[in-house]
Parts: sequence; structure tokens; C-alpha cells
Amino acid sequence: MAKDYYEILGVSRNASDTEIKKAFRQLALKYHPDRNPGNKEAEEKFREINEAYSVLSDPQKRAQYDQYGRVLDNNQGFGGDDFGFSIFEEFFGDTFGSFFGGSTRSRNKPRKGSNIEMEVEIEFEESAKGTKKQIVVPKTVVCKRCGGTGAEPGAIITCPRCNGTGQFVQRQGFFTMATPCPDCRGTGKFVKEHCNECKGEGSVRERKSLEIKIPAGIEDEMILRITGEGNSGINGGPNGDLFVKIKVKKHKFFVRKGRDLHLDLPISFVDAILGKEINIPTLDGSETIKIKPGSQPDDTIVLKGKGFQDVNGYGLGNMVITLKVVLPTHINKKQKELLEEFAKNSDEDTYKKHKSILDRIKEFFS
Repeated sequence: MAKDYYEILGVSRNASDTEIKKAFRQLALKYHPDRNPGNKEAEEKFREINEAYSVLSDPQKRAQYDQYGRVLDNNQGFGGDDFGFSIFEEFFGDTFGSFFGGSTRSRNKPRKGSNIEMEVEIEFEESAKGTKKQIVVPKTVVCKRCGGTGAEPGAIITCPRCNGTGQFVQRQGFFTMATPCPDCRGTGKFVKEHCNECKGEGSVRERKSLEIKIPAGIEDEMILRITGEGNSGINGGPNGDLFVKIKVKKHKFFVRKGRDLHLDLPISFVDAILGKEINIPTLDGSETIKIKPGSQPDDTIVLKGKGFQDVNGYGLGNMVITLKVVLPTHINKKQKELLEEFAKNSDEDTYKKHKSILDRIKEFFS
């Protein structure tokens, strides 16, 4: 069952960005593992809070979640992600741990890599049937030579001042204050010689070719999430994610409204009066429809199940054809004679469907 991120943060569905941020701050401080050592329930709650805030604080992800209950994901949802401390650290800063007696999180702990955002444009028909796209993603990957350490093999030593803890601890009466070690800057280690491949960064840039699957029924500006295809993690942490916004090209004739496919079909006034069979294009190819004699402008014909598939697999929409009756702008002598003859032989029964309108017209001119 999908998680209710609003309920997790304790805010309403129309909460402002400020209200969401305030709720996150209060809950994150309450359930932070440093305040609840060894409490697995608090740790899980802390992860849920981070997960909820990561979605509701992002306008695009929040819009996706509000409409579909989740951000569309090639890897089926948010489950299994290590949201961890990354959002918390961005929100509160690196010195948070000093308030809790020196239990600050070491800078050597694994951290998730940053996410990557891209746009991919697809054809209208591809959005209906689904497709696969080959894309090239510029990203950072862990340096193969140093394994992400940023140092030449064997060129790392433990900091003698903090003995590898990364923390400088000071006691003042009943209080213990911990700050990042000034010598190693909280890393607990020294690099004697930087890696020749990545120049000490621990990662290198590359362009990775990747095939993504775009599901049938996807709508314009929906976002696909491909877990683990973002930038490389830090200190052995997991990779970030790749978010792909889908841009659907406009069609020459078709318009999408929800799951329904709409088509304005121009027909002559003669075909509207006499009726006709017409072959029209559909998403699956073509289909023959019958225009009833006496059809009126903007009458609709509905083809069941000929619309878009729901992106989450909840059925098919319909194809709605709206008749646009076209009147001639120029007629020849013969056509004029025939129309005059038609007018002479017409009475109220000819326009029975519009009798009330005709009565009002008569009253107006009488």
C-alpha cells in the first residue's frame, strides 16, 4: 500500500512549503538516531520522514505524488532507497552532532550520490504504446584506480590527532562538545599522494549509454525515476537516482484529455444531412465509423476502449470524435437552384429537432 507522505509529516494535503519544512524539522530532530541510540523504530521513522520530505519539498515530485500516489519509477517505487542522513545534513548542516555530546556522524560514513535530471522527447504515438529510448547520461562514477578514496594505493594514513575518529572532543563541565578534527577536517585520514587518475576526487566523469523503458500511457511532463543511475556515492554510499522528465510531442490531429483521445472530424453539411461511413485513423491503425443522417455540429461519436492505456494499468480510455460540419463558402448556379428547391420543400418537420429555436426566430421577426 502506498505511503501517505502528508500523514507521515503530519500536515494537510494543501500545506504550504513553509509548513512542510517546519514539520520536517521538528520530526527530524525528534527521531534523529543520535537522540534515539539503538532504537530501530526511531531509525525507521527518521527514514520515512526524510523520504516524505524529499518528495513533498520538490514541486514536480509533489505534483506527481498528488496525482498518482507516487513518482513514476522504472524500479517500482521508493522502496529500498537509502535516504539516510543526506537530506537531514543538507537541512541542518554538518555540526548537528555537536549538540548530542560528540556522537556526530563521521564524514567518512557512506553518503548517497546526487541525483541527475534529464528530459526526453517522444512522439505522441510512443506515449500511447510505450517505447524504449537509448539515452546518454553525463555522470560521475567511482574512480577504478583508487576505488573512491582519492589516493594512490597505500597512500592513506590514520590521523594521529583524532586516531581516525574524525572528531575533536572537548569537555566543559557536564557537557561534551564534538567538532570535526581540525587536522584531517573530520575525515580521520590523511592522503599522502593523490590518485593520478581522478586527481584526488575519488570519482571521474563519464558519459554512460542507458536504455530506459517508457510505459504505455505516459503523459506529458511525467517523471520516470531510475534508481542508482545518478552520480556515484561518497565513501562507498549508494549512487543517486536518475529522474527523466518525459516531453510528449503534440499530434497533428489528436488531442489527449486524461485517458481519452479526442479528434475533431470535419464533414460536409451534405454528409451530416444524409449520413455516411468514414474511415478514420486511431491509435491502433484505422476504423470505420457511421455518421447518422441528420447529425448536428459538435455531435460526438464515442469508440469504447480506443483511447489511452492508464499508465498504472487501470484500464483504457475512449476515443471521442466531435463532428465539425463544414459549410460551403462558394456555390455554383446548379447548387444554388438545388438549395432553393430544397428550401421550398422544407417545413417544420425538416427541422423538428430545432423546433423551439425556430419558434423563437419567428417571434423575433413577427
